[in-house]
Amino acid sequence: MRWDELFADLEGQLDAAEVAELSAEIADRTRHETAQLGLLDRLAPAAGHDVRLHVIGAGQVNGRLDRVGAEWLLVSEAAGRQVLVPVAAVISAGGLSVLSRAPGQEGRVFARLGLGSALRAIARDRLHVVVGLLDGSAVTGTVDRVGADFLEVAEHGPGEPRRRSEVSGMRAVPFAAISVVRSG
Repeated sequence: MRWDELFADLEGQLDAAEVAELSAEIADRTRHETAQLGLLDRLAPAAGHDVRLHVIGAGQVNGRLDRVGAEWLLVSEAAGRQVLVPVAAVISAGGLSVLSRAPGQEGRVFARLGLGSALRAIARDRLHVVVGLLDGSAVTGTVDRVGADFLEVAEHGPGEPRRRSEVSGMRAVPFAAISVVRSG
């Protein structure tokens, strides 16, 4: 009888050790997988849902996350405006679910859709914009050209069409200085 109790106790100890080892392995793998995630991997599953972004030079940007690009986010604000936010200007993001996209699932096309691509689409459509800068100032007008690392804005007042007579100046803005680009 004593041997039965001894072996039962030994089996219990082995079972407890296996459970502890498995728990430690799961925790280690979870930490490793989390270390592989990028911010875009966390943001991608939030597409279609409301988010709260804290952005350098622009403060809070709240609204529905419409699209996630390789270097940018497109948010629809409650006022009906759309806001292009460079990921580099995001200080923090709230409203995210517990889900994450698997790292490396973006594909080659996604990688080519950088900030320049998004800004070229805005320039092509001749949309009136307000370009918020990291220092809190803004440039208002129409994006005329987009280079490799800058954009040029034909400055004119809100609601005014981009006509030569309405343009008060041209301003080149490095991508690194942009906090947001809002539809006018």
